[in-house]
Amino acid sequence: MADPMKIRAQLQGDVADVKILIFHPMETGLRKDGVTGQPVPMHFIQTLTATHNGRTVLEAQWSQAVSKNPFLNFRVRGAKPGDKIMVGWVDNRGDKASMESTLN
Repeated sequence: MADPMKIRAQLQGDVADVKILIFHPMETGLRKDGVTGQPVPMHFIQTLTATHNGRTVLEAQWSQAVSKNPFLNFRVRGAKPGDKIMVGWVDNRGDKASMESTLN
């Protein structure tokens, strides 16, 4: 199985610039299947959480309005080399994914 996301965290002084690309279909429930004509069921990320050394620095609640394969960029102050950035999400079907990156 391919990775559910890519994380790139770069340190600039004491600020970590975190970029995340999440691979997820983010279906709205409004699109119809081209073959059957039936609606494609909703499938979207509901909750996304990012931590810096175990401390929550970002918590987002998303809906079906977010596009397929969403990209997220945020910054964390007070970071230093060796710190851990962890990002995890849960979708409306209960699927979960998380990934960790170490700052250099």
